[in-house]
Amino acid sequence: MPLVRISHPTGANASAISQGVHRAMVTTFNVPEDDFFQIVTEHVPASGLMRPDKYLGIAYSDEFTIVQITANDMRTLEQKKALYAAIAKNLSRDAGLRREDILISLIEVKEENWSFGNGEAQYA
Repeated sequence: MPLVRISHPTGANASAISQGVHRAMVTTFNVPEDDFFQIVTEHVPASGLMRPDKYLGIAYSDEFTIVQITANDMRTLEQKKALYAAIAKNLSRDAGLRREDILISLIEVKEENWSFGNGEAQYA
């Protein structure tokens, strides 16, 4: 059960970004189609999404977008690399974002760290 937080600039196609991230998780992380939990926020450029002009040789623009994924600690390095590449491809193609402007962070947790409701640890 990934929980995804997406922070994007005002005017970006939030639906295309959201769907592009989800499709990438379905195809590379074996996430079920209906396992869709996201928090999507919009920010005015230079307010709320703070970043350097350049980092690790990558120059950012005002379209800078952050995708943070919290997921169970069970994927291989190859799956993670495939996920990052699929997200960049989907958001570039479908949402018009530059690949350079997509920062992805993966937070891995134990399965027992989730409750889907009723105060129960369904995966424990």
